[in-house]
Parts: sequence; structure tokens; C-alpha cells
Amino acid sequence: MRAAPTCPRCFGPLHGPNVWSSAWRCDTHGDVVPYRPPWPPSAAAVEALRKSAVVPVWLPWPLPTGWLVTGFSEAGDERTGAVATVVALCGPSISAGPADLLIIAEEPGVGLGAAFAGVDGPDPGEGFDSGPPNAKIGVLGHPSPLWCVEGAPDRAVYAGEALGNWLWAIAWPAEAGCLIALSELDLLDLRELELDLPFGAFSPKLED
Repeated sequence: MRAAPTCPRCFGPLHGPNVWSSAWRCDTHGDVVPYRPPWPPSAAAVEALRKSAVVPVWLPWPLPTGWLVTGFSEAGDERTGAVATVVALCGPSISAGPADLLIIAEEPGVGLGAAFAGVDGPDPGEGFDSGPPNAKIGVLGHPSPLWCVEGAPDRAVYAGEALGNWLWAIAWPAEAGCLIALSELDLLDLRELELDLPFGAFSPKLED
């Protein structure tokens, strides 16, 4: 049995639906969509997320050299479908040790990207995109601007918009943000593709 859902904004416990309300409720953030326990990296997880997602399931493809897919997660319930999706990846860092990367798509107001970023959400914050973009990432073959967002100091956070949803790219350690800023990553939607993905060990970043 999978663990209980948590709040997408703080990862705290939730009160489930009851006879008076069909909503999930966090004592701190009120009614939210539940963050579901993450899936380990597997073809079965891809298929489950593909069926439930109502937002894109973004994956950089082709993957940078040496990178592996390390897990998936979602926020949503049976009523909403997955209104936020997360794809985790791991690969070589410019410094010693590995780097981790989360690519998140979510409807406005969900707050999952902000929680992973260490931002007081639910969204990137007013005026985050007031200056020129700090990076660009390919979205279905078209360049999409991303802006740096000040999050927790141990990670690099970029946010933008794609197909009417928030797009977050969050990398650990902070120096790994150069992968986003300098690499020519191109995101494809896993809902639309059958790919032979290289899987690695499950990412603990999905359980932050």
C-alpha cells in the first residue's frame, strides 16, 4: 500500500474528504490537491502518470550524456486528475558528485513547484519575470524563457510558463543550474511518446 498523500505546499499531513467536503485539507494551507507518494522509476510509473496527467509530463530528450530518469510524482486526485507532474533525473555534476534535476509542470495555484524550490508559494512570485530571462529551454521544439527564482540556497531554481501551466526546473547542488542555463535542453511530453527510458536509482529529492 502506498503512503498517505501530503500537502503539495508543505508536504505536511492532510485531512481527507468526508461527508461534508470532497476536498483534501491542510491545517496550514486550507483546501489543496493532494501530493501523491512518488513512483519509483519504471515503465509502469510512466504509464500510470500518462493516464492520470492533465498537464504535460516534461522530459528533456535526448537526455544529457550520463543522465538517468530517477522517478515520478504527481499532485491531484480522482476528481481533478494529476494537475501537477514531476520528473526526476540524476547525472554528472560540474563539481564532485552527482546532480539532481526536477522538471515540474503544474496548474497555477497548486504550489508543488514552489515547495520543491523552497519558495513561499504557491507560484513563483509577483514580478519574478520582470527582467530579461536568465535561460531558455526548448518546449516541443520552441524556445521558452525561464527566470531565476530565489529559493533555498542549496539548489538552483528556474521558472517560466509553457502551454498555460507553470514550468519549474530545480537542480541540486546550486552549481548544477548551469545545466539549465547553458545546455540546449528540449522538453518533450511523455504523454505523447513511447520512449525507451534509461532508469536509475530512485531519487530521494521526490520525498523532500
